[in-house]
Amino acid sequence: MKDRIIIRPIKETEFGFLGKMLYNAIFVPPGHERLPENIIEHPEISKYIKDFGREGDLCFVAEADGELTGAVWSRLFDETNKAYGFVDSDTPELSMAVYEKYRRKGIGTLLLKTIIKALTEEGYGQISLSVDKINYAYDLYKKIGFKDYKPVDDSMTMIMKLK
Repeated sequence: MKDRIIIRPIKETEFGFLGKMLYNAIFVPPGHERLPENIIEHPEISKYIKDFGREGDLCFVAEADGELTGAVWSRLFDETNKAYGFVDSDTPELSMAVYEKYRRKGIGTLLLKTIIKALTEEGYGQISLSVDKINYAYDLYKKIGFKDYKPVDDSMTMIMKLK
């Protein structure tokens, strides 16, 4: 599978795909029903993609056989507009999703490594994210090098120091 995966910057014409990815990034614990798709319109969720393409926004997509299969993106927030994994206004917060049928095939790892490299090259000192502690991605983030920063209810804000 990995040899057919292309990781590339998102095109402006594909920004609508981020809505699908944002919905897929919402963790649903085993045995629970998915939330309605319009959940991404709520202000505390929509802030992750609203007006995407502004200063500081960065996104890479995964493409398999011509189909977009996942995305990872980062965005800066500030004290007046904090997101779930907010650390400070100089720390980009990551969001990521891969369509379920493509999960556990290394795509998330490729996406993460790509955006980490890009953010390092842009001179950021660290990155953050928020993940539910029972989400299997929590272990992936630890494996990549994220460290627990602050527990918030059932989730963990994690950070990764960049070189």
